[in-house]
Amino acid sequence: MAILSVLSAWIPLVLPLFLCVFFVAFLGYCLYIKYVHLKYDHIPGPPRKSFILGHSPILVEVMKKDGVVHDTFLEWAETYGPVYRINILHYVMIGVYCPEATKEILMSPKYPKDKFLYKRLFNLFGQRFLGNGLVTALDHEQWYKQRRIMDPAFSSLYLRGLTSTFNERADKLMDKLSEHAENKTVANMLHLFNCVALDVITKVQAVFVGYNCVFKIDFTVAHFINHPILFQFKPQNWSFINEVREASHLLRSTGAQWINQRKTAMQNGEDVPKDILTQIIKSAGQEESMTKEDEEFMLDNFVTFFIAGQETTANQLSFCVMELGRHPDILEKARKEVDEVIGMKREISYDDLGNLTYLSQVLKETLRLYPTAPGTSRDLIRDMVIEGVHIPKGVTCMFNSYTSCRMEKFFKDPLKFDPDRFHPDAPKPYYCYYPFALGPRACLGQNFAQLEAKVVMAKLLQRFDFTLVPGQSFDIKDTGTLRPKSGVPCIIKHRHTK
Repeated sequence: MAILSVLSAWIPLVLPLFLCVFFVAFLGYCLYIKYVHLKYDHIPGPPRKSFILGHSPILVEVMKKDGVVHDTFLEWAETYGPVYRINILHYVMIGVYCPEATKEILMSPKYPKDKFLYKRLFNLFGQRFLGNGLVTALDHEQWYKQRRIMDPAFSSLYLRGLTSTFNERADKLMDKLSEHAENKTVANMLHLFNCVALDVITKVQAVFVGYNCVFKIDFTVAHFINHPILFQFKPQNWSFINEVREASHLLRSTGAQWINQRKTAMQNGEDVPKDILTQIIKSAGQEESMTKEDEEFMLDNFVTFFIAGQETTANQLSFCVMELGRHPDILEKARKEVDEVIGMKREISYDDLGNLTYLSQVLKETLRLYPTAPGTSRDLIRDMVIEGVHIPKGVTCMFNSYTSCRMEKFFKDPLKFDPDRFHPDAPKPYYCYYPFALGPRACLGQNFAQLEAKVVMAKLLQRFDFTLVPGQSFDIKDTGTLRPKSGVPCIIKHRHTK
């Protein structure tokens, strides 16, 4: 009772003071937002929906309707030009599709990655996730040391040796497709490609983590990026969030266990698999010094490669099947090339893959229309003039391959699926096509991913006919990465090739 009486006596005195402080702080924040507006409002851009929230209500509305945010960015780019402004609270982001500026910023190590986005991937609901791995590291020297350690594991010489692994795991997928063909059941290609991509990753890293574990993490990362505050504070999501924490912990603890076991085996002179994990440990051993922090970075990269290498490849393959199913003439041309180069061989060699020129064009065109990781961003650390527009430093520049690759300015009839855009004799896109980013921070695993995709597609075309289930949606689901909303259900039949 005494405490209640003291509180009742103090509340009338403290509450006005608290409200006064809150009002002054809110007023100060509004004045700061106004200052930001005055500093950057000379840059073209759509009208703000709200003084404080800026353009975020527009983007949230698109997400609520299960739309593609990048279509909104495309609309703004076409309306406001090669540089357009986006306001969210006191943050300013600049959408850029000017090739010269894209080249200057992405090809240089001087412009760090966007702190606001990439720091959010350090932890996942309090559990260390990607940490300071190759994708998320902001400090250039810190990143460069990691890249130096990782590079040998993704060299062309080593990737040549992985071709047998790609064949082996793709054959497991072909067995599954045979079951669908024989049982006359519909195959969800996105699910099947997710399984084979996960199978490849687990093989080359010599570790197994369940599909459900990876799916939960992928699903949650999308919500964490698109709804960073709301998702984790909704009570109905708390049990799922706990499962995600456990899944993330399982992935990291399993990775740490395998790294330590492999190190011990190598130190004892035991025979070890010639996989990516072994290559990374060997490279790390050649460094002059490896601190405990560096060891943690190695684990960060283990998780990064596991998550990113699985989902993006599966999404690309699914979009590829979707477009081939919609374009029988392109499908037939790709299949004819596979028959000529591969024939009835069960094992596709590295040299065979180099001769599948048209299939490479198909895969590149798939990534033009459907870049599974649509863009990247950099912080502007100095003033710059882009297309005659002065951009003061301190903003984040967004580079969106989805936007530039769907513009008539760069690609004639951009929504048409046309692999001949990437014919060896065709003019090369100038800094507007970058599904794996550009420059020193380009995706380390891009060659790995494209070899894997080519093996899987070649075997699929060699052995099966497939038709899209009628009536399915061809819409895109935006979950941070892009995937087919329908899952690409197909009817599978064996090819009767003599």
